[in-house]
Amino acid sequence: MSVEPAGGASSLHRLVADQTRRYLASGGTEGNEINGVRTLVLATTGRRTGTPRRTCLIYGISGEEYVLVASKGGAEKDPAWFMNLQADPSVGVQVGPRRFTARARVASSNERAALWAQMVNIFPLYGDYAQKTDREIPVVLLTPLEVR
Repeated sequence: MSVEPAGGASSLHRLVADQTRRYLASGGTEGNEINGVRTLVLATTGRRTGTPRRTCLIYGISGEEYVLVASKGGAEKDPAWFMNLQADPSVGVQVGPRRFTARARVASSNERAALWAQMVNIFPLYGDYAQKTDREIPVVLLTPLEVR
């Protein structure tokens, strides 16, 4: 999820970690929507540790693909989950109770503009985050491979 609660980055980290735990513990029936914004759980493999990592993220849909924004609240560095999927684009995804594997890729420059507009419409703070950083915030597409 990408919000800015009072208390800064450590509060945000705790909020997302709590939401992710609730999402997983409930089998996807809780934590999959916050204030009308849908979320999924992305499972990556730690690029340095090889440890499974999970995080809740806001998503959109484009055709059969799920759309994510690697904003990190407009920080100058990409989020860890994004760096992990760059190292290993094979990811696990849970959307509500549905679980599947997917292949992640960064949207091409031709795809990005429309997808960015879609995601800013879903979560307007992404536009604010883009103003806070010099980096182009990556837009990621997840292509489902198999349903579990």
